[in-house]
Amino acid sequence: MNKREDEVHWLTDEEERAWRAYRRMVIAVQTRTVQDLAAHGLSEPDYEVLSTLSEHPGGTSTLHEQAAKMGWSRSRLSRHATRMEARDLIRRAPDPADGRGCLLVLTETGWDTLREAAPTHLDSVRRHFVDRLEPEELATLGRIAEKIADEQ
Repeated sequence: MNKREDEVHWLTDEEERAWRAYRRMVIAVQTRTVQDLAAHGLSEPDYEVLSTLSEHPGGTSTLHEQAAKMGWSRSRLSRHATRMEARDLIRRAPDPADGRGCLLVLTETGWDTLREAAPTHLDSVRRHFVDRLEPEELATLGRIAEKIADEQ
């Protein structure tokens, strides 16, 4: 064994099982909720943009703030916003506070699409995630998720 292999901190069997179970869970829930959103012609990123914009007054946020909230680069969000603009879900507007920036604004079509898709999405999240756990399990998983997310 070379020196590099000696330095590898391999996962124990229990750690490996937990990691793989976590990955399977995330993929399974994500795949199922994405399939349910597809019935509304939305991708998961589409829904994320619409729902997070709806949390801002007037359905408006800067591209920079939106990208940070979603954990995306500004260029990735800008490309995705272009596709959503073509479908009249959002529009861009100049940012009066930053001449180089822009605002993302939910259009009426975007609001209507979100209102139509939200019940399906919430039902999907309940069916594939929330309702499969006991309240104590859900609380524990929430604490674990926050602990890991806060570490980043």
